[in-house]
Amino acid sequence: MGLKEKITLKKFEEACEAVDQVTLDTSLIYSDYFSERTGGKVYLKPENRQRTGAYKVRGAYYKISTLSEEERARGLITASAGNHAQGVAYAAKRFGAKAVIVMPTTTPLIKVNRTKALGAEVVLYGDVYDEACTRALELAAEHGYTFIHPFDDPDVATGQGTIAMEIIKDLPLVDIILVPVGGGGLATGVSTLVKMLKPNTNVIGVEPEGAACLKASLEAGKVVTLPEVNTIADGTAVKTPGTQIFPYLQKNLDEVITVPDSDLVVSFLDMVENHKMIVENSGLLTVAALKHISCRGKKVVSILSGGNMDVITMSSVVQQGLIMRDRIFTISVRLPDKPGELHRVSGIIAGVNGNVIKLEHNQFVSINRNAAVELRITLEAFGTEHKKQIIKALSDNGYKVHQAVVSI
Repeated sequence: MGLKEKITLKKFEEACEAVDQVTLDTSLIYSDYFSERTGGKVYLKPENRQRTGAYKVRGAYYKISTLSEEERARGLITASAGNHAQGVAYAAKRFGAKAVIVMPTTTPLIKVNRTKALGAEVVLYGDVYDEACTRALELAAEHGYTFIHPFDDPDVATGQGTIAMEIIKDLPLVDIILVPVGGGGLATGVSTLVKMLKPNTNVIGVEPEGAACLKASLEAGKVVTLPEVNTIADGTAVKTPGTQIFPYLQKNLDEVITVPDSDLVVSFLDMVENHKMIVENSGLLTVAALKHISCRGKKVVSILSGGNMDVITMSSVVQQGLIMRDRIFTISVRLPDKPGELHRVSGIIAGVNGNVIKLEHNQFVSINRNAAVELRITLEAFGTEHKKQIIKALSDNGYKVHQAVVSI
């Protein structure tokens, strides 16, 4: 079967009709904030607001709809870091089929619990998706389950590509579509349909630097496996892109870029503060990518692929984002051990609108306590310039200020 026979416009039309039964409306959202920062017109495709919290329900539901009654009756199995798991669990429930999901042991608890809540049996195995997938294939062979691959399946990719149909309907003159890449299923569906309907629109895949399996494969001209992956974007922590879909990616993706995890951290903060939306790290890849491409004068769509993030991870990302933006920082100052010094320091900080979060007063930093004690101060500021202003105010009043590791 050739490329055109596996993923066709007719199948995309069928998929759109099928997924329309289960998807929620995720119309494009214009972003004033990112448009002003990039000089382009930036729109967000909020699949984080989709049923099950991610786009994955599209591919899972369409794939299962194409199966025979006998294939569904055998039970369905898949491997997933969470979003595809919930998609398959939801779709299986709609079709009255049993679902078994193998998830990496590192999967956020919220994704595990939500998958179980949809009636699926969850098996935790391995540290990354690839190990979970190997186990799922073993269980499929052992029990006769029908395996639903999360990305390396033309039908699954076709279902994911229904996102592109909606984007083009909302924004017919779109210039650039940014799509997150893990194994490549979403990128395959989106880029293939876009090139069928709008060949002049650029589709750019975005991977985390620590799991850039598609970029490595495209450079090698064949599918390659990374020795390891290391990224906070757990939903895209994939070592090997799909072999069945790789030719589509080679043909239809205009470019693949990578972003560091640090960019995802500050992007999370941007989304929460400016759009009041929770987007998981993998879904933030396309937001982080905005500063790595030329957007000026262009209509750009960032696909936010999911929003399933546990509270502990969320808390950690917010804290790190505030630190990276210099809105929380810790300094160390030496001061004489005598009454009134602490009051004097706090007065200087208050005078420039600094907000003290935490104080640590160490009298034993020096043998001569009269000469100096150490005061470690963790502060909240408005940003880098305000931080500099606070440090300057202390320095101008005779205190030697040293940067310290943030202590919260």
